[in-house]
Amino acid sequence: MAVDRSDPRPLHQQVAQSLRQQILGHDLPPGAPLPSEAELCASFGVGRSVVRQAVAGLAADGLVIRRQGRPTVVASPAEYRRLVQRATGLSDQFAVAGQELRTVVRSLGPGTPPPRAQAFLHTADALRLERLRLVGGDPLAYVRTWLPAAKVPGLRAEDLTDASLHRLLTRNYGLRPVSGRRQVRAVAADDMLAEALRTEPGGPLLMLEGETTDQHGHALEWFTTWHRADRVVFDIDVSETTETVRLSALGAAPAEPGESAPRPSGAPAQPPAPAPADLARARELAEELRRLLG
Repeated sequence: MAVDRSDPRPLHQQVAQSLRQQILGHDLPPGAPLPSEAELCASFGVGRSVVRQAVAGLAADGLVIRRQGRPTVVASPAEYRRLVQRATGLSDQFAVAGQELRTVVRSLGPGTPPPRAQAFLHTADALRLERLRLVGGDPLAYVRTWLPAAKVPGLRAEDLTDASLHRLLTRNYGLRPVSGRRQVRAVAADDMLAEALRTEPGGPLLMLEGETTDQHGHALEWFTTWHRADRVVFDIDVSETTETVRLSALGAAPAEPGESAPRPSGAPAQPPAPAPADLARARELAEELRRLLG
């Protein structure tokens, strides 16, 4: 576990990254004390000043809790819950839960959607909207949304700062999001997402992607949302007669980032009603998805 002195990164960053990986990987579970300064110095082959700098960085990120005269312990991560199968957006779900969600618009402008998004939206004339969602100043999710430009004339970035896109579409354009299809996938953070979400490059993210139709059954948006896997839990509703979770067959080709699985030509945007299922089977599927999502 010693640091690599040929690595150009400062020693305290190397120590902090190693400890961060142990914390996020639950090798150091919530509530567990960190090894003492002397133990960390011996493990990494560094001095006390390096260890103190590394631990201070972890504390600033909320990963550990330092208390005067007591051992430094691993913090319990704040978890935020999201219902996967609801058409409502993240803002509305947080509002119902009484939690304040901030939104920073990173960019809004014309763009060419990926092929499957074009096929769903029925146009290449689209707006690309990039947003960062935060709770308590900490980044929670990064959202990329494609909207048909003709349906949202005059849409401005400032209208979406700390605001709900779905509520704005309903209020300003008379377009109410009502249905769609969603997919969840585990992915690794690239450099851009790692910077935006304040996590490590290659670290785990939960990607929710899908399409939304309006009250008239017309295509309204195509989106991809990357969530911090250590901050977000996806909730799944299970009823006695309905499976609300579908697991794709193993070996099925995954979609490209920002895209969803293709629909047969001419198929409706809204998925067909699920077939009745045995309650035990539905619970089994839901439990399996929870296990896969960690």
